[in-house]
Amino acid sequence: MKIFRMLGRSIRDAFKSVIRNFSLSLASISCITITLIIVAIAIIASFNVQNFTKEIEKDLTIVIFLNNDATEEDIDRIEKEITEIPNVNKSSLKFESKSEVKEAMQEESEVFNTVLDEWDDTESPLKDTFQVKVKNVEKISKTAERIKDIDKVNTVRYGEGMVDKMITAFSSIEKVTYGVVIALVVVTVFLIINTIKLTISARRREISIMRLVGASNFTIKTPFIIEGMILGLLGSIVPVIFTTYGYLAFYKHFDGYLFSQLIQLIKPEPFIYSTAGIVIVIGILVGMVGSASAVRKYLKV
Repeated sequence: MKIFRMLGRSIRDAFKSVIRNFSLSLASISCITITLIIVAIAIIASFNVQNFTKEIEKDLTIVIFLNNDATEEDIDRIEKEITEIPNVNKSSLKFESKSEVKEAMQEESEVFNTVLDEWDDTESPLKDTFQVKVKNVEKISKTAERIKDIDKVNTVRYGEGMVDKMITAFSSIEKVTYGVVIALVVVTVFLIINTIKLTISARRREISIMRLVGASNFTIKTPFIIEGMILGLLGSIVPVIFTTYGYLAFYKHFDGYLFSQLIQLIKPEPFIYSTAGIVIVIGILVGMVGSASAVRKYLKV
């Protein structure tokens, strides 16, 4: 019961300190708010980049064209060699003969139907093909090179030029957003440390009295840590509102995708709620860590 009474007093003192040192508290809250808005934007960008990459991985297909002289035995051997490549998704492997490719193309277009109908299997420029997806899209170029080295494989295509550039761009953006989030969190902790340091300096007489009456380190430090938690929580309110309504408006404005259907945005629900939760947790942790660091560094207790 004693610890609960002590915790209750600490919470009460923390709220009093926030109100009593309103100008310093407001400065801390403002810094946290601005920083967390940028952090929220970086988090949203990071999750969407991950989503873009997953969509590419899900839809990206390597098309393997075989030589015209490939026999049934060659086709079986090629299939086995493809499945032995570690990055290949074995369950996605699909074979289409040139006659099946011809039928599919004829069904898609009347022009193709007219042109291809004049060619028999010996005259047709079409080839037997395999289609396969990969487990890790970042290794697709190396996987395609290994497939190309298989005997009786004529050509391997996966939209290499555009896909490789897109994967590189998404990977770079993802790393940058992670770096921005970490850097901003560190900056926020630093700001909190300095703000709490000023608060502590203004309350040195009060702290000295607490020492003289035998207050423990825990009793002295706890109100400051709770104060940092309160500042972090208050500082996260505006970013949470910004994240929730801002992303909803952004999603609706662009109809759920950027530039093309290939780059689809994450649906707002439940994404905005989980992101808001992350922002709140970061705000609270940053406030608590900043306060704890300030107390440890600047209080000789």
